[in-house]
Amino acid sequence: MSSVINHKKAREFGSLEVLAKQAVEGFITGLHKSPYHGFSVEFAEHRLYNKGESTKHIDWKLYGRTERLFVKRYEEETNLRCQIVIDTSSSMYFPANDYNKIEFSIDTAAALIYLLRTQRDAVGLSLFDEQTSLHTPCKSSMTHQRFLFSELEKKWHNYNKNTLTTTNIVDALHQVAEQTHKRSLIVIFSDIMDSANDNDELYSALQHLKHRNHEVIIFHTIDKTKEIDLNYGNSPYTFVDMETGEEVKLNPYQIKHLYQKQFEEHQKAIKLKCGQYQIDYVLADINAGFHNVLLQYLIKRKKMN
Repeated sequence: MSSVINHKKAREFGSLEVLAKQAVEGFITGLHKSPYHGFSVEFAEHRLYNKGESTKHIDWKLYGRTERLFVKRYEEETNLRCQIVIDTSSSMYFPANDYNKIEFSIDTAAALIYLLRTQRDAVGLSLFDEQTSLHTPCKSSMTHQRFLFSELEKKWHNYNKNTLTTTNIVDALHQVAEQTHKRSLIVIFSDIMDSANDNDELYSALQHLKHRNHEVIIFHTIDKTKEIDLNYGNSPYTFVDMETGEEVKLNPYQIKHLYQKQFEEHQKAIKLKCGQYQIDYVLADINAGFHNVLLQYLIKRKKMN
């Protein structure tokens, strides 16, 4: 399920939860064949036995296979709290007639939720555009996580192309910082196209998350082919701002060099500031699949243990 195109087609035949399960199982199989095989989740429903505690919950069958003592982990035992934050503004629905940024974010978030569930970790979900439309606390119950799958499904199916919504990532991150009371891993999916706020306000919001003692990963979600490489050919186009409806006519080939330079400077500035705040910044190309996103999550999770 690592292929973006196959995953899109598979939507017609199964629920998001089922697709997430298949994607995660494929990802884990791939880990075993890669240099990252140390990130195995084979014993996700167990934890190592601590000397001195009761032996009644030891999994002796697992001991027979591994010669290591593992204790069965129960629903209330949580290692990690993870708040997934998704930008759902109109620009995230680009490209309009193909696999787009919001679909990528929803698919990847669903896979993360399933992966978190296998680890008995707690997960919450925040959705925002101009305002925060959903913010749930972190929970590890099956009922809660199925509710999250349902909310993600609704966000995709209920999109109205005639309603333009802008991004207010600054207010959303401040709200997440205030409403996420316990130390958590905050995972953000956004194309960071907030024209209403300058970078200093964005950095202030990120600093607020760190001040509340959260760990943060930003997945800067883009369609590299269309939004960075500008692979449109040498002919004029009419470009429409998906958040404001504003139109501009130009030949992208003629401005490609300048545009790419400005994007690179913008990206470098964000990466530099994130580095100063000890925030992980990852450029997530929707055409590359989402296995790298899951891998970056596992790397971050391992550092937090």
